[in-house]
Amino acid sequence: MGKEVLANMDINYLSPYIRVAMDSRIEPPWHLQERVIFDYELLYVKEGRILVTVEDREYFGNPGDIFLFKPKQRHSIRVLGENCFRQPHIHFDLFYQQDSPEVKVSFKPLESMTDHEMRWFREDVTKNPAMQLPNKICLRNTRYFEDMLFDIINEFTMKMPFYEINIKGLFTKLWTYLMRENYMENNPAVLGNIDELIRIKDYLASNIDREITLDMLTKEFKISKFHLVRLFKKAFGITPMHYNRLARINKAKEMIQFTSKSFTEISEMLGFNSVNAFSRNFRNVEGVPPSFYRRKG
Repeated sequence: MGKEVLANMDINYLSPYIRVAMDSRIEPPWHLQERVIFDYELLYVKEGRILVTVEDREYFGNPGDIFLFKPKQRHSIRVLGENCFRQPHIHFDLFYQQDSPEVKVSFKPLESMTDHEMRWFREDVTKNPAMQLPNKICLRNTRYFEDMLFDIINEFTMKMPFYEINIKGLFTKLWTYLMRENYMENNPAVLGNIDELIRIKDYLASNIDREITLDMLTKEFKISKFHLVRLFKKAFGITPMHYNRLARINKAKEMIQFTSKSFTEISEMLGFNSVNAFSRNFRNVEGVPPSFYRRKG
């Protein structure tokens, strides 16, 4: 992968490489001295208690807590109490690079790195708002995350044919779940209204035969225009009006490709005022006229 792609930190290029995936148990007393790693590590506290220090900030870890250690971040771990510490964990690159198979798991402090090892440090793409995650992650429900994490560990351990492909998909699902949960945690208004927002989205999807206005939605769902637009966009990335238009244009594309209906018929069925209005909206969304999708011959 080129440096220009990494610099853009585009989530569409996500291609994870799993370096290590294992479930280990550690008996106290145990202390991982301060180190830096080249890649990322996700550590899940399954059993026991730990004290984690990241860049001089201390965190207590209890069962159900998740820690994300990032490239070049100073961190250390100390087991607390007398109980065994169980730590399912994975080391990974978010973007596969040519040297990904060569990079090792580090246990060294930064000042002990060789010049060759210094070239192994990954760019921390979690600085990008689209992928931002904290060092300590607390989920509302860890069962789903835990199941996904152990699926990755089992796949890595078994190494069945084509496991490399499957493990990328499993990790992408887990990473998406963490980002989504973190996004909801940082947007409590969306989280508190998510059921209502999903109902509004379903309403729009089931009414693609007409143009839905904000007035219609506020009357139907008893919500102010300001809150509706703001929360809907935060939840789904677009306004409800834009979503309605996209749904209608997507249905038009389907009808153009798989039926023999004329553009006039399609525009009427989808509630456009005229075939010209339909064509204009279609081009604005798709960048091409409706005829682009009509099969020839």
